[in-house]
Formats: sequence, C-alpha cells, structure tokens
Amino acid sequence: MAGEWRYRGRPISVGDIGFIQKLIAAYPQASRYELSQRLCAAWNWKQPNGAPRDMVCRGLLLSLDRAGAIELPAVRRHPRNPLADRRRPEPVIPDNRPVRGPLREILPLSIEQVRRSEQEPLFNSLMEQYHYLRYEQPVGEHLKYLIKTRGQVIACLAWSSAPRHLGSRDRFIGWDAEARRRNIHLIAYNTRFLILPWVQQAPHLASHLLGRMARQVSRDWRQIYAHPIHLLETFVDPERFAGTCYRAANWIVVGKTTGRGKDSNSDQPNRSLKLVLVLPLHRRFRELLSQQVGK
Repeated sequence: MAGEWRYRGRPISVGDIGFIQKLIAAYPQASRYELSQRLCAAWNWKQPNGAPRDMVCRGLLLSLDRAGAIELPAVRRHPRNPLADRRRPEPVIPDNRPVRGPLREILPLSIEQVRRSEQEPLFNSLMEQYHYLRYEQPVGEHLKYLIKTRGQVIACLAWSSAPRHLGSRDRFIGWDAEARRRNIHLIAYNTRFLILPWVQQAPHLASHLLGRMARQVSRDWRQIYAHPIHLLETFVDPERFAGTCYRAANWIVVGKTTGRGKDSNSDQPNRSLKLVLVLPLHRRFRELLSQQVGK
C-alpha cells in the first residue's frame, strides 16, 4: 500500500502502519479487542466523553488487514449483534386520561431525561405504540425525554447524533469538510417528537416543549457526553406535516434533503424529500462549529 491513507478523517502514514505492525509483534497473544485498546491508548484516540474510540480503531485495523498492510490475529469469538437480536419494545398500558385546555392549565411540566434510567422502557414502548415511525434504537450519542404533567406522560422527544452529510445544513453553517468531521458531534438531531393521543386541544404545547428543550438539551448532553450542543436540527416530511410548531419555536427552514438516504448508490431520489430545519443554540454557532477543536 503506497502513500498515506485517511480513515474517518485521520491521516494514516507509513510510520503509523509500522507502529501498528510493531504493536502486533509485541503482543502476539493479544486479541483484536486488546490490540484496539492498546492502539487507542498509544494514540490517545478518545471520544469527547473520554472513552476509547474502540469501534473506529477496530474498523481501521480491519481495513489495514484486508489491504494487506498488517496481519491481525485470527478472530477468537463472534459476539452477538445486540441490534439484530433486539426485541421490539413491550406494550404498556399508559395513563391515558384526556388532557385538554389552554397551556396555563397544563403547566407545570416536568421534562425528564430517561436514557439509562428505569423509565427508558416506558419511553421505548410509547414510541413503538403511538409514533407512526415506531421505535428505532438510536446508534451513537442520544438522549430520550418524557414530558409529564402532574405525573402523567403527555409527550416524548428523542435526540441523537447528527447525519454526517447534509448539504442544506452544511451550506447554512458554512463549514468545510474538515471542520464538519471535527465538530459534527456538536449538533443534535431531533429524531422523534410525539405528542401522545390523549392530549386534546392543547394549543401551543408543542412549540412550548421545543422552546424548553432548546434550553435543556446542551446541558444534559454535556453531563452525559462531556461536550455541549451548538445547533439543533430535524427533518419534517411535508407530505404529512407543515412543521408549524418548529417554526413557532423559531426554528429555521434551510432547505430540503436529497431524498436518497445515506446508503443510496444512485443520484435518483428513493424516498420523500423532507424539509431541513435548524435552531442555533449560540449566537456564535458558526464560529464554534468551524473552530479547530470542538469545545
């Protein structure tokens, strides 16, 4: 393999490959997992929350092995894929008493981040039962919220890592490919927003919740993942929704998706085009998203 490689934005030089070869030779009994951990430590290759970039590192090692640049030890075990084996969330019998009236009569609301809590199964089940897209297990960084009034759940919101490539968003920010690779983790994507069906005639509730979330998401993200969020984004399918609550909460329409999806091999749309909406959380968001080191 001649020249320099790049993997997930990191340059991999001939010297780096030589270092990996020496690492493998120094630990002949090590598993692929152990080699990945050692390489992450040697290169100080960490996620923003301090955890090793183990899966990225293992992907690099596998790519180099397949290219013939290194020789990894044989695979010792085949772990189960937890996503492939995951069962659909179990149904629940919710408190579905009708909720109606002006917002002032529904307040106060509690907004609870429930990922890694005893209430996470309830969130999953409500999404599975009542959202038209059903529940989908997020990959990467993500948060889940239950919104309650007087102890009764009335809404659910989910946030996850942002898509890496999104033309209209990227043009709105004005960053280059390197800045995007470096700072994409500073954007959160609103993947699900569900007002439960027993909420009836509650004007301005949805936009109120989006406004509350805008003040809370970055703080919660920093607590769990050790970095802030500077921009929120979401998609709205105009064949189903107008995005009124987002617009009322000061979100900005910046364009449309291409309709191709991240795994498409064609230039032709294969799904509906969706509106792309964003909400800056900092007045200097462009500067922060284009800086040399994500903070």
